[in-house]
Amino acid sequence: MSADRSARRAVRRSGRRGPRGLQALAAALFVVAALLPTASARAVEPGAARAVGAVPLEQWYDNVAVSEDARPGAADFDGAGASLSARDLAAAGWTPGAPLTVQGARLTWPRRAPGEPDNVRAAGQSVLVEGRGDALAFLVAGTDGGDVRGTGLVSYADGSTAPYALTAPDWRTGPLATKAVALPHLNTPGGQRAEKTRLYVVTVPLAPGRAVASVRLPYAPGLHVFALSVRAGSGGWTGSWAAAPSGLPAVGPWTDRTLRLVVHTSAGGPRVRLRFDNAFASAPVRIGGATVAVRAEGAAARGTPVAVRFGGAAGVTVPAGSQAYSDPLAFAVPPDSHLLVSFHLPGTVSALPMHRLAVQRSFVSTEGDHTADGTAAAYPTTISNWPLLTGVEVGGGPGSLVLLGDSITDGDRSTVDADRRWPDVLADRLLTQEVVPRYGVLNQGIAGNRVTTDRYPGDGVSTDAAGVSALHRLDRDVFAQPTVRTVVVLHGVNDLLAGGDAAQVTEGLREIAERARERGLRVLGATLLPCGGRSGCTTAVDAERVAVNDWIRGGGSRAGNGSRGGGAGSAVAGVFDGVVDFDAVIRDPQRPERMLPAYDSGDHLHPGDAGLAAMAGAVDLRTL
Repeated sequence: MSADRSARRAVRRSGRRGPRGLQALAAALFVVAALLPTASARAVEPGAARAVGAVPLEQWYDNVAVSEDARPGAADFDGAGASLSARDLAAAGWTPGAPLTVQGARLTWPRRAPGEPDNVRAAGQSVLVEGRGDALAFLVAGTDGGDVRGTGLVSYADGSTAPYALTAPDWRTGPLATKAVALPHLNTPGGQRAEKTRLYVVTVPLAPGRAVASVRLPYAPGLHVFALSVRAGSGGWTGSWAAAPSGLPAVGPWTDRTLRLVVHTSAGGPRVRLRFDNAFASAPVRIGGATVAVRAEGAAARGTPVAVRFGGAAGVTVPAGSQAYSDPLAFAVPPDSHLLVSFHLPGTVSALPMHRLAVQRSFVSTEGDHTADGTAAAYPTTISNWPLLTGVEVGGGPGSLVLLGDSITDGDRSTVDADRRWPDVLADRLLTQEVVPRYGVLNQGIAGNRVTTDRYPGDGVSTDAAGVSALHRLDRDVFAQPTVRTVVVLHGVNDLLAGGDAAQVTEGLREIAERARERGLRVLGATLLPCGGRSGCTTAVDAERVAVNDWIRGGGSRAGNGSRGGGAGSAVAGVFDGVVDFDAVIRDPQRPERMLPAYDSGDHLHPGDAGLAAMAGAVDLRTL
């Protein structure tokens, strides 16, 4: 039987009208279209969309995931009678119709009461999704006991189509490190159990510049979709400063306090936008108001701090696992300068997501909203971390570089308050040259971080603030950053010091590079620095480090572009677009397992200020 006859028969068999009938028809057409050659599929897709009648996702809802605790039988998310707790969702700030921004994508929690259909089991439905951006964002969960995978199809407004692959982790066993939100209970027909449940936001890349017309879901009924949107590209914005959330430690508790954070800009611009991230949290956080100012000294501002707004309002409530962006503000941000970002926490806060190692002193006020204060009088307490704030973006500019790494990128052992991390020095170089655009530089290093293993589990209050693994934070800390052009990856020594081997590290680096290239990013691999003399950095560990570096220099280079300091790999094809050979710059030629004494901070693992400057100077700007 021909494919077109199969399609006509599927139409006749569907019989029913309304969303359920359309769902059956969509599934049949999905199977038929998969049998067609690529050219034919592209030709018939607009017609298929008309036949199915692509509709908003909520019209496809056929499954109930959320129940009231007193009526758990009103929902059956997984086919075995289990469901999510409406009370837990409300406690997390995920109320019906609540806007959620996760990984830079704006989604909406279904505007449905408990016991009403609030998600769809993916079975080839055609969903009306319009917009232009860099990724599709799906709010999903699987119910098959493990990852649920499927392949769907994006239809663009110009008539072209492209497949995409989607994976939904399981709602009860999936990794906490990548979840959007975790809830403390599971509702069952026999009552509520103290068992964590999870929901995830997964993004897949889109063709650059093309407008999306509709999306066909995969055929994978164990994959549940709650919301779907196009993540708008961040064109018109350049990242000037960023810090990756590294954990959820206890704080204060702070009640009615204002935090005044000091951040160092890279690129400048005529407008500013702030990003706050309530990552890892289980409860919403309220920001009563926020201001931005250029710093004079300490906690004192140069002039009067200027208020930012959130959707036109003075403050914003950030649900658990969600982000909040301030409205664009006409405010001249100077490059290579210090800003004061102040925000008022009107309630009591006992734990906050934060970047633990700031190498910069910031300030906490006495009681009250002191965001508008120009003086330092109300800010007697200093802190050495960055809570809640994760990004400062400026209008215009050429885009951003992301430097992904561990404590060496984070600036551990560099001079406090002096901005001598190697990303800072690289940003200074970019501001004084004409070889490449003057990109913003985003430091996404986390002290103690690993490539393949989570130090912080990704959920709950913890004293460990070494972050989830680079693989688990890649979407948030790299792909969702504003107008990223190039990623420089200096990562892996912590894995080796913890007993990992070169094969594990290189496989993780390979995955990072491949996922970044799928997003159209340029990826540079940086060789690992020597750590001889450091406790635990044995001869065996150094041998693994050398193996990683040999792989980066050899199979890791696509084009042979490298650093000024030590050359680059010359392989014609490989994992990376170029190599920065930090090892060749920092090592002692007489004892290559150790740093040059002039570059060693004294702990034999982290370079001091001179070594960090040498690293920044070793980057061939043309490779960026």
